[in-house]
Amino acid sequence: MFRSLLMASLILLGFSLTVIADSEADRKAIDATLDGVHRHASTGDWNEYFDLYTKDAVFMGTDITERWDMPTFMAYAKERPSGWHYWAIERHVDFTPDGNSAWFDEILDNEKYGKSRGTGVLVRTQNGWKVAQYHLTFPIPNDIFVEVIKDIRAFEAKVKTEHKD
Repeated sequence: MFRSLLMASLILLGFSLTVIADSEADRKAIDATLDGVHRHASTGDWNEYFDLYTKDAVFMGTDITERWDMPTFMAYAKERPSGWHYWAIERHVDFTPDGNSAWFDEILDNEKYGKSRGTGVLVRTQNGWKVAQYHLTFPIPNDIFVEVIKDIRAFEAKVKTEHKD
């Protein structure tokens, strides 16, 4: 009995050490994937860029209407040969217990728009980590939140009125 318990404990310890070791390698692989997303977008290298997404991925842009499947997002991106340049200045990654999926949030910077936030989900595939969902947002500082919401509501009311005509 003691021998069986000892063997089971050693197997579990070995497994948990493997998961910890793999986690660091996975973090580096995920960083490489996300850094690649930003690098390829900045150069407009769309084949490499979209190779880092799953075929059924979803990209959510900053506008409420921007929830794009991959074919729609590809069409949008390919209209912009020079792409867009965001670079990560901070990133956090967490894993599901089985280690086959991860979620992240990152603070990005952009010369034109300043700070933004990217969040999303990656899945482990036979070809490495792939982005299954990416969401780009512009965080609103709490001190100006109420005024920004007023502006958004006024814009939405104007658009609604224009569409009625």
